[in-house]
Amino acid sequence: MTPDTAYVDLTPDRLLNAIDTLGTRCDGRLLQLNSFENRVYQVGLEDGSQRIAKFYRPGRWSDAAILEEHAFTLELAQREIPAIAPLSFNGQTLHHGDGHRFALFASQGGRTPELERDETLEWLGRFLGRMHAVGAGSTYRARPSLGIRSFGIEPRNVLAAGDWLPEDLRAAWISVADQALEGVNRAYQVAGDVQVLRLHGDCHAGNILWTGSGPHFVDFDDSRSGPAVQDLWMLLSGDAADMRRQLAALLRGYAMFRVFDDRELHLVEALRTLRLIHYSAWIASRWHDPAFPAAFPWFGSTRYWQDRILELREQVALMQEPPLL
Repeated sequence: MTPDTAYVDLTPDRLLNAIDTLGTRCDGRLLQLNSFENRVYQVGLEDGSQRIAKFYRPGRWSDAAILEEHAFTLELAQREIPAIAPLSFNGQTLHHGDGHRFALFASQGGRTPELERDETLEWLGRFLGRMHAVGAGSTYRARPSLGIRSFGIEPRNVLAAGDWLPEDLRAAWISVADQALEGVNRAYQVAGDVQVLRLHGDCHAGNILWTGSGPHFVDFDDSRSGPAVQDLWMLLSGDAADMRRQLAALLRGYAMFRVFDDRELHLVEALRTLRLIHYSAWIASRWHDPAFPAAFPWFGSTRYWQDRILELREQVALMQEPPLL
């Protein structure tokens, strides 16, 4: 069984039985949540409460890498930073059952944050500043860093070597991808030797749940080491003027708890470019998982790759512009 088909045997009975081994009695309520990389479920318990169960994709992370993520989120939670950390059973947060690895989390409600409001962005900036202050206190050993090779060169090579690109667009995409990676390299050279720290890694609005008490950060599955700005740029949108205003609000909050290195602003469009290349390669690498063709039926179409070529051309131009200040 390959990593991309290993969920075939994860039937409702088997996953509920796996959870029951922890001493938490399920009542049969089960709702699959939106997740492609892993399988995530809302599970009802006999006492009427709910938990979130995450079954990790086999072969993606080692046990050591998963436990590093768990340790980081537990450290954040202990510092009263609202990161949803895994629950511990018999002193363990990572569990094994029927050939699958899984963890349980508290069920956290909330809504999408209103990122158009400066007050919301300042609030997020304060917690991100605190999160990064903790993240800078130690390093990941088992989890990889976010860098040009892992998020740019390797994904580019995966796509170029496969049969995903339409033949009449192959040369154009490879050419613009190479131009884009040259721009990424220049941006990193201009930024210089910026600090690398433990990050959320995928800090977009979908991974933040907002309640009356403020934000709650969920899904640290993509947590890596990288520059602090990685957790900021995905909260920016609109034209340059909009993003400057949003960034200013984020940094007002951030600066209350941690100094932000302005050199990292040279990396905003470079990191966006790496994410775009990596995203297409991620879909390609998971195509044997039946969930992916169903969710991304347009992947591989001429229109899809035409849009990706245009997108990367725009990034090449944006990386030549002055950074947001």
